Amino acid sequence: MSNSNSTNDRQPSGAPIVSVAMGSRSDLPTLEPALALLDELNVPFEARVVSAHRTPHWLCEYAGGLEERGIEVAIAAAGGAAHLPGMLASMTLVPVLGIPVEVGALKGVDALLSIAQMPKGVAVGTLAIGASGALNAALLAAQIVSISRPELRRRLRERRQGITEQVLADRVIR
Repeated sequence: MSNSNSTNDRQPSGAPIVSVAMGSRSDLPTLEPALALLDELNVPFEARVVSAHRTPHWLCEYAGGLEERGIEVAIAAAGGAAHLPGMLASMTLVPVLGIPVEVGALKGVDALLSIAQMPKGVAVGTLAIGASGALNAALLAAQIVSISRPELRRRLRERRQGITEQVLADRVIR
């Protein structure tokens, strides 16, 4: 399925297994850490603008095709009322990880509550507001898809070991 809303020109080789959806292109700076981490780990992904409010028919088409395209985990970022993660989750059995975008007067708290307070029956994993949540969503998505991909699991272990070694190297301040 082709869409002019594509935001990803850096996709690792292979068919995408992770979807990264955002309500607006203005959400892209929040998602950059997630896209960079998926690139670093060589996790094939796609990134698309899918607005729950402005493009509801495209949202239905996109969500309905996730499984058949081989997507195993979806990351969905939205600000304000943040309907994208929940609406996406309501249309697929692919796990959805929601990222509240820090925008508006409430600085993402409204989005956090909208995503975290999903009614029972449709699950959305909710991460932190902003870029930290985006990076952790990519990390969690990679961990999920690594269950059946030993090479990816090895890269995740190496990344975590590198983080541990950096903290240990920095532990003595004085």
